[in-house]
Amino acid sequence: MPATLESDLALLGELHAQVLHESEDAQLVALIDTLVSPGEDAPADHADLDADTAARLTRAVTVHLHLTNLADERHRSRSLRAEDAEFTGDLDAGDVWPAIAAAGEAVDEQLDRLRIHPVLTAHPTEARRRAVSAALRRIASQLDRYDDPANGPSEREVARRRLLEDINILQRTSTLRRTRPEPHDEVKTALTVFDQTLFRAVPRLYRAVESALARRGPDKPGGYADDVPAFVRFGSWVGGDRDGNPFVTSDVTRQTLATQADQALSLLTFHVDRVARTMTMDQHASPPSAALLEALANDSVAMPEQMAEIVKNSPSEPHRQKLLAVGARVAATQAEHAGLAYHDPEEMLADLRLVKQSLVEAGDERSAHGELQHLIWMVQTFGFHLAELEVRQHSAVHEAALVELLGQLDEVDGRPVTDPLAAARDAALLDRLATGGWPATPLETSERTAEVLDTLRVMAWLQQRWGPQCCGRYVVSFSQSAAHLVAVRALAALAVGDRPLRLDVVPLFETGEDLRGAIGVLESWREADSTRTWLESTGHEAEIMLGYSDSAKDVGPASATLTLYDAQRELVAWGQRRGVRLTLFHGRGGSLGRGGGPLHRAITAQPTGSVDGRFKVTEQGEVIAARYADVMLAQRHLERVTSAVLLADQGEYAARRDAAAVEFAGLAGVVEEASRTAYRSLLDTPGLADLLAAASPLDEIGELRLGSRPARRSGAESGRSIDDLRAIPWVFAWSMTRVNLPGWYGLGSGLAAVDDVAALREAYARWPLFTALLDVAEMSLAKVNRELAAGFLAIGQTPAMTEQILAELDLTEKMVLEVLGQERLLERKPHLDTSVTLRRPYIDALSRIQLRALQRVRGNGAAVGGVEGAEGAEAAEGAEAVGAADRVDWNAVLLLTVNGAAAGLQNTG
Repeated sequence: MPATLESDLALLGELHAQVLHESEDAQLVALIDTLVSPGEDAPADHADLDADTAARLTRAVTVHLHLTNLADERHRSRSLRAEDAEFTGDLDAGDVWPAIAAAGEAVDEQLDRLRIHPVLTAHPTEARRRAVSAALRRIASQLDRYDDPANGPSEREVARRRLLEDINILQRTSTLRRTRPEPHDEVKTALTVFDQTLFRAVPRLYRAVESALARRGPDKPGGYADDVPAFVRFGSWVGGDRDGNPFVTSDVTRQTLATQADQALSLLTFHVDRVARTMTMDQHASPPSAALLEALANDSVAMPEQMAEIVKNSPSEPHRQKLLAVGARVAATQAEHAGLAYHDPEEMLADLRLVKQSLVEAGDERSAHGELQHLIWMVQTFGFHLAELEVRQHSAVHEAALVELLGQLDEVDGRPVTDPLAAARDAALLDRLATGGWPATPLETSERTAEVLDTLRVMAWLQQRWGPQCCGRYVVSFSQSAAHLVAVRALAALAVGDRPLRLDVVPLFETGEDLRGAIGVLESWREADSTRTWLESTGHEAEIMLGYSDSAKDVGPASATLTLYDAQRELVAWGQRRGVRLTLFHGRGGSLGRGGGPLHRAITAQPTGSVDGRFKVTEQGEVIAARYADVMLAQRHLERVTSAVLLADQGEYAARRDAAAVEFAGLAGVVEEASRTAYRSLLDTPGLADLLAAASPLDEIGELRLGSRPARRSGAESGRSIDDLRAIPWVFAWSMTRVNLPGWYGLGSGLAAVDDVAALREAYARWPLFTALLDVAEMSLAKVNRELAAGFLAIGQTPAMTEQILAELDLTEKMVLEVLGQERLLERKPHLDTSVTLRRPYIDALSRIQLRALQRVRGNGAAVGGVEGAEGAEAAEGAEAVGAADRVDWNAVLLLTVNGAAAGLQNTG
């Protein structure tokens, strides 16, 4: 273990133990020790624990895991800073230089069309409360203070006292939410990263690219030595994603963008003022340009009182005066002061560029391209709306609205409407409505249909207020026909009429069947007149979203990975044939069973042409905290992604990848079919839904109140339908059983079907997609505990299914290790191995308590220690009557263990 990490863990562990002693919970310290390192006289299960002690023990272990995560995060940040100083040239380290160097003379052109587009989502996979996150940030701040070599003993003592205070607060803070968060709570949570890290991390990213460009040498022509284009844009689904969430309404969407704009303008006001205060160059040292003097004269007319105060406080400092005037206008924009407000970000950028050009003409290049350039990048990246708010809705909702509306019409453009459902599925008829076929007579609408129309009206209003880039994308879940896509434009024609509305319809293909049928849907969609008109307005650019979560849930992780690869190749070929430049939007989850894993490696594994300088991806749940909670981590994550996007389609790299894809296509076909068959065999087994519900806290997850959206598509919080269950709780529940099934199931059968380990090893060594597939599976398997998994599965009392799952687990681990040529998992990934090893004893401890709690809640009080015999069958024996009060107490323990295990496992949903 690295010395600095060991030191942080030792200090935090010592302080946590002191807090427990001071709160008269000293016994918990000993209990934790025996629970994570049981001896012969101290069984690992602690079957004699009562519910109250189990709850207190769980909270203490959870705090330990939070502190471990914090120490590990600090270690990663320190490591990245050290690597930054060394210019390692390693893609994993996040250095953008290799990609810049590989691009050669084409780098300027590539940067011109580069676009990195993370989209924050409110998917409920982050089990940590905001109060817990705030406490951890305070602890991190005091650790920095404690570690600062410039501080003496007295300052370190102050930091130690504050650390004890905040760890004490953390220990006493409830880890469970008392109320379910509403959409506006999720908006607040998501937007914190912009204030805490992104407004600083993004300019640092651009500076890193600038430095890499400068390293090419003074003889390199062109380049952006002083003005790297702002190639990052952020999107958000928080407050816009209403698929299956009745709490996200048109009013919520309107309020969300108002909140985003308020924060964006507040941050811009702060940073403009900060930079303005440094611009103290007088007019003799840095003479103002004639254009700047004219602008200041105009400002004095437009806002005489403010300018008089500015000139009084900053005499003979024209560049500072202009920036302070910019700040005043940004504040007026936030206050909606019509006379002084900027009309749009471009107007503000013009003022900033005016100041910059004046400094350049004055010979002050350093000031022109310093923090002032950061301001320009901020406005270009975040605008006045922070992130583009995207709307998502299920195709079935649109269809239901159209059925209701069409049922009131006798005909459309001369065609009789006799069957409203058939009409709602007729793309040609809907196309007529989209291009002006609705009658002038008002139609009656139900509350649900009115909400669909109001959402489109709100999008138009928001664009009028904040510009067309603030909210124009409309994602259609389960896009299974052209009619599902034309429907949105048809509804918009009724809702908005001739008023301006930028409406970019984005089809979302999710299941394996939908991915295979995507080309047919797009081909029919393209034939619609409304689609052709829209494509002409976008310069024949379109966006297609690929769903990793539902495809993996549908056909298994191996089949989904390979199917998605083939789908992307077909989409690229279709776009090239039809002259449509596609941006593929990757709906990846945080967990390994939902497309998670190292993002930069996934990017470079994509088919040639599928990236093409543009990468858009969802960032959700705990992934947002892991990637953006620290400025250095955020910068390096974005730098890794930038490097990967620049490298993905570069000649030699792409040629090797494409050759490997062709060479191993037959092998991939065998793996895909065999893995899908094995996975579907389990998924189609009667009783699987009952097994998962019994053996995991699936039905209790809703009580954690992780998000505003229901766990099931129907809105029910419990039930026994796998199809109705969303991918997130599906993955979350399996992670709690410690079998982690969605991350690997079927892969072992797929690899075994090839029956050629040498060929599999060759594919792993030379084909990036296959490398990524096995590496992600290895990480997923490393978080499995077979003994505990057997104990959880035994609660379901389906021995045949349990045996089937564990047999595939054993086969998958065996095959993965054989292909990797290893004796144990993560053998060649020391950083990951350390990370998993640090947490494993504590996660196992929580899992044992959770298993006991689950048995009590389910009415089975068998000892946890029985998990070892007969695949854990003993754990399902010896049922005892459990009183209602006891069940309530143990249910509380169960929820606490779920929260704690989620903190330790980190990517649960």
